[in-house]
Amino acid sequence: MMNINDVFPGKYLKASDLKNQDATVTISGVVLEDVGSEGKKEEKAVVYFQGKDRGLVLNKTNSGVISDLYGDETDNWVGKMITMFPTQTDFAGKSVECIRIRINAPQPPTDDIPI
Repeated sequence: MMNINDVFPGKYLKASDLKNQDATVTISGVVLEDVGSEGKKEEKAVVYFQGKDRGLVLNKTNSGVISDLYGDETDNWVGKMITMFPTQTDFAGKSVECIRIRINAPQPPTDDIPI
């Protein structure tokens, strides 16, 4: 059996990468990157994690949660832990998968997550 998302993992995390479980990670940095497809690229903040290859493109909701936990200055986020989880949100009138950040203090990181 093969999951097509495993064949084409992409540069950034997707909700399906979390395999229906929480993932606690330590932030290694936040950078501005051009994300999106050709002709629709826009600059967004991407948070990267220690020991992980792919980052999470931040939206307003997730960046607000991390800011509430650790302040508005992204340099202060480095070395701090967050817990991500897969869920659903409404986008353009449809329910789609997304990643959200838990608003409470995270538990120690889990090394067995597949991201």
